[in-house]
Order: sequence, then structure tokens, then C-alpha cells
Amino acid sequence: MQYKKLGRTDIEVSALCLGSMTWGTQNSEAEGHGQIDIALNHGVNLIDTAEMYPVTPINHETQGRTEEIIGSWFANTGRRDDVIIATKVIGGGSSAIKDREGADISPATIREAVEGSLKRLQTDYIDLYQFHWPNRGSYHFRKYWAFDPSGQDRNKTRDDMAECLRTLGELVNEGKIRHFGTSNESCWGVSQFLDIAEAEGLPRMASIQNEYSLLCRIYDLDLAELSINEDVGLLAYSPLAAGILTGKYQGDVTPAGSRRTFSENLGGRLTKNVFPAVDGYLAVSNKHGLDPSQMALAFCISRPFMASVIFGATTNQQLENSLKAVNLSLSDDVMADIQSVRREHPMPI
Repeated sequence: MQYKKLGRTDIEVSALCLGSMTWGTQNSEAEGHGQIDIALNHGVNLIDTAEMYPVTPINHETQGRTEEIIGSWFANTGRRDDVIIATKVIGGGSSAIKDREGADISPATIREAVEGSLKRLQTDYIDLYQFHWPNRGSYHFRKYWAFDPSGQDRNKTRDDMAECLRTLGELVNEGKIRHFGTSNESCWGVSQFLDIAEAEGLPRMASIQNEYSLLCRIYDLDLAELSINEDVGLLAYSPLAAGILTGKYQGDVTPAGSRRTFSENLGGRLTKNVFPAVDGYLAVSNKHGLDPSQMALAFCISRPFMASVIFGATTNQQLENSLKAVNLSLSDDVMADIQSVRREHPMPI
């Protein structure tokens, strides 16, 4: 296993991060525990979760169950110190958390969410606490793919950010969280958090969790430059594009038990442009004798701004197969062929 420093912290995280968002619906507690055991045995030390998980599908009855499954593993094994745990508080506008009524991230909701996560995780501290998406909205999740400036107030946005960072600073001093990260953020948003933190001596952002895969590479633009120069590593989610890059949906099919049985278009990822792009990447893996999933994950791991690549699995076979990606070094010929496919299909999703 490869390890990298997480931002400017003293934490070293594994190149692969175990995602958990299926635990509690698609995967049982026992299966979740088994996945943790397998991943740790292969050197993975980072697990990513969120207060709203599981998300296949999202509902109030199962909300928080994923954290509870991780918490029961901690209680059963006593191995809390062997794991770097990353969790998240949801942003404004979502009704995923019962009784919060879509409230924005604020000092009050941060404290409420942290206490809830600590209880479910059965731990005294969270290693990386992340904002799931910004209060002002996000152009991620393929809703728009465009910035909408209407209604945005720069001063209010910065004031809200500063208030939240001050609360995070208090929680760090109380020993309840160690470090801060964000998710589904923009280059401007990350730069504001960094600027405010430096000006006021508040917790510095260690990471940003955005989508990144062979099919979704908008991070290669401005955020990549920011990551390198400001030491804010990417925690890439959906590196297999919700399973699309495995090839299992080619021919527009829906395998039994797959995520597509919960989400027909996989969060907007299944478009008319996706299938020919995946054909291209499958041809590259076939030409070079590579497993397509491992090639896709190894590509993500190789990116210079990458802190860790978050992958999930619903079966142990999928998990074991993905873990082999850390031992795969892509040759110059493979990278050149990948670049050729990208030129032909620059933004399929």
C-alpha cells in the first residue's frame, strides 16, 4: 500500500480509501464489518462515511446506519486507533436528516451533527470532518455543470465560512475533531476557506472530496493547480463512475443487485455519450491486458494532486479486485492510449 500526507497535517492516508455508503441497505452490518477487515488487512487505513449514509436509497429510517455499523466494528474489535475516519455534515437545502428541515451548515448544525456522528461511531474523536457541499449550492452532482451567480452574496458567504471555521476551531480544541475538509466545492470556495483560516488562525482545510474518474475530469483544471500549490489533496469519489467503468452497464443493461436498480441513470452519469467513451477505455484495458476497474483506479492514484481514492464495493470479490489497483503502475503506452480516448470523449458525463 502507498501512503501520502493528508494536506499539511501529520496524518498519512492510504492511496485507497474504503467507501461505506452502501452499508445499511445494500450491505448488512456483518458485510460492512467484513469489508473493513479485508481492507485493513491490505493496508487501507482510511474509511469515508457521512451522517446521511447509506444513500442507496436515502431515507430517514436508515440515515446514520452506516456510521453505526462502523461504530459497532470499533466496539467489537477495539481497533479505533487503526483507522482514520472521515465523515461529513450535510449542506443546506437537503431534507436527508430528519428534523433538521434543510438547515444550512452553521455553528449549531455542525455541533449537532458532530455529536450525532460521535455517538453513532462510538468514538471520542473524528479524524477528518468534512462539509458535504456548500450552503450556497454546488454545480456538482451533474445538476447544472455551470455556475449560477444569482443570489450569491460574497460578504455573507465569507461571513458564514468564518463562523463555521471558528466552530471547527473550538471542536479541535475540545478534541472532538482533528482536521477539516470539504466536498463538492469550487476553486473559489476552497481559496476562501484557506484565506480565512490563514487570516484568523483557524483550522486549515486538509482535503477536498470531489468526483474524479476517467469519465469525469473537471478537477484537472483549476482545482488541480490549487491542490498542488496549497497542499489540499483530493479525496476522489466515484472513481469507477458508479460502476460504469467496469463495463457492466454496456449495452444499456441493469445487472441484478447493481446500483442502477436504485438509480436508473446513476445520478445523471448514464448519458448517450457514456457508452462509446467506456468502449474506448475498455479497449485500452483489453489491449494492454488490464482489468478495467484496476486500470481506472490506478489512473486516479497516479494523479499528482491525489490524496486518496475512495472506492466502494457490494461484494468481497469486487473489494479484493479493486484493492489490487495499488500494485498496478500504468505504462507510458497505457497513459497515451487513455489520453487518446479522452481527446475523443472529453466530457461524456
